[in-house]
Amino acid sequence: MALIILAHPNYAQSVANRAVINGLQGSGLDLEIRPIAELYSNFQIDVAAEQQALLRHQTIVFQYPFYWYNMPAILKQWFDCVFTYGFAYGSTGSQLKGKNFVASFTVGAPEREYHTLGEHHFPVAEFCKNLAQTAYYAQMNFVPPFWFHGTSPALYSADEIQAKARGQAAQLAAKLQALEAA
Repeated sequence: MALIILAHPNYAQSVANRAVINGLQGSGLDLEIRPIAELYSNFQIDVAAEQQALLRHQTIVFQYPFYWYNMPAILKQWFDCVFTYGFAYGSTGSQLKGKNFVASFTVGAPEREYHTLGEHHFPVAEFCKNLAQTAYYAQMNFVPPFWFHGTSPALYSADEIQAKARGQAAQLAAKLQALEAA
């Protein structure tokens, strides 16, 4: 069973992340989904509950929209509170050792804008180094992230976004099945 840390700050209005989650839920996988923005709208994370959820699963997926080249504030707060010394790192912090760390996110702008000469100057993979380092520091297995471009409702129709999201969900579901079988 995989754990999904859903970190969309306005999930009710989401097109892309909602379609990814719906696709995962329809995949037949056994999932636990924790919508942290809903659970902790005041940013007061229940550390014990979140750590217990992590301990129940071998694979942890972080699903979120890519905001300002990073994760939403609620997910950063979640990491700051939950990945503590003595739990996720440190001399006695090996509780997450060997667990799979999977980031899955949506990017509003088109892919062509994410390169050295584009508007955003760097490929999206360059913005994922903090994710990799977090996984490595917690002794987790870093799985290369999943993402897709073109989720801005100002640039793309809901049908276009949902089609891309269904593709992302199918790829992610296949990866989760492989990880769980390993």
